[in-house]
Amino acid sequence: MDRLTNTIRPYAWGSATLIPELLGTEPTGEPQAEMWMGAHPGAPSQLDRGAGATSLSDVIAADPAGELGRAALARFGPRLPFLLKLLAAGAPLSLQVHPNLAQAKEGYDAEERAGVPLDAPYRNYKDANHKPELICALTPFEGLCGFRTPQEAAHTLAALEVDSLKPYVDLLRAHPVEAALREVLTAVLTADREEMAATVTEAAAACERLGSAQYTAYASLAHHYPGDPGVLAAMLLNHVQLQPGEALFLGAGVPHAYLGGMGVEIMANSDNVLRCGLTPKHVDVPELLRVVRFEPTDPGVLRPEASPSGEELYETPTDEFRLSRFVRAQGAAPTGLTMATPQILLCTAGSPSVGGLTLTPGAAVFVAAEEKSELSGTGTVFRATVVA
Repeated sequence: MDRLTNTIRPYAWGSATLIPELLGTEPTGEPQAEMWMGAHPGAPSQLDRGAGATSLSDVIAADPAGELGRAALARFGPRLPFLLKLLAAGAPLSLQVHPNLAQAKEGYDAEERAGVPLDAPYRNYKDANHKPELICALTPFEGLCGFRTPQEAAHTLAALEVDSLKPYVDLLRAHPVEAALREVLTAVLTADREEMAATVTEAAAACERLGSAQYTAYASLAHHYPGDPGVLAAMLLNHVQLQPGEALFLGAGVPHAYLGGMGVEIMANSDNVLRCGLTPKHVDVPELLRVVRFEPTDPGVLRPEASPSGEELYETPTDEFRLSRFVRAQGAAPTGLTMATPQILLCTAGSPSVGGLTLTPGAAVFVAAEEKSELSGTGTVFRATVVA
């Protein structure tokens, strides 16, 4: 197995303290948003097998069957199909949605035919893959996930008592579910920006007066993104507060945003994001409306299912990744970890050992398919692998 050296991404929304606190390092004063673990070309993990540092992506390319196992190779090709992250949000991320596999392939092919450069700021599809994802809270974690029912959304907006929101309230109450959600989101995102900015400002002031947890979250969004129509789009979504150990699964077409906190995130190895707002980046409204699923969604907070081995699994409907954790008490017997698929193991508490390597919080190792491995000691370890 290989100890990984991982890149920390300094996105502007990142917390300056949460990842350093976990790693036991001094904050730099700059945001530290995500630590990437995997073989994504944007920031592949590095390892050293005695010949100097090399990327995990190069190691896999040199021997895909040996590193990934034959079943994973046959199913997903010669690449690690997931990306594991530590995510630390000090400010809200953009309100966004991910395409399904067919939509991603269609969108990617269309932009390739049109000659849109991969690094163009207005490009929607960076690859032809979908991007289901799972976030598991390490600290109290706040987010938005999936549409509320139109009646619930209407109640939220009506409570603000803002005259310019009344047409949206009427639409939500009068139309069938899918049409109501589609029409209101479309209206919010295509309205005159100057008029919308005034509405957002008035709505934010009303949120501050109301003062409940969800309204405080919307007021915070308006503080970070003044006048952004995404603030009103956010009011159509479920407000979710996770406690440590709880998780959210985000499938294709489900609008969502992370607002604050730290978690372990795992996703299919893709960069495809369509943004709804809360961002200075490109928002392609027609393409967004093609991808969004206009249906109310229960956020479905996940809690892990324990097995006799002590492994606690977060069940999801995707095969590109499988996330579980081990919470080991002092004196617990060692646990075998050998699998026919590749694994990344991430320590988030304590000082457990994997093979001959002692881990500290934030440390991660790559375990190739069929490599014999055993977990011992005390602490918490997350295991990322695939279903093959």
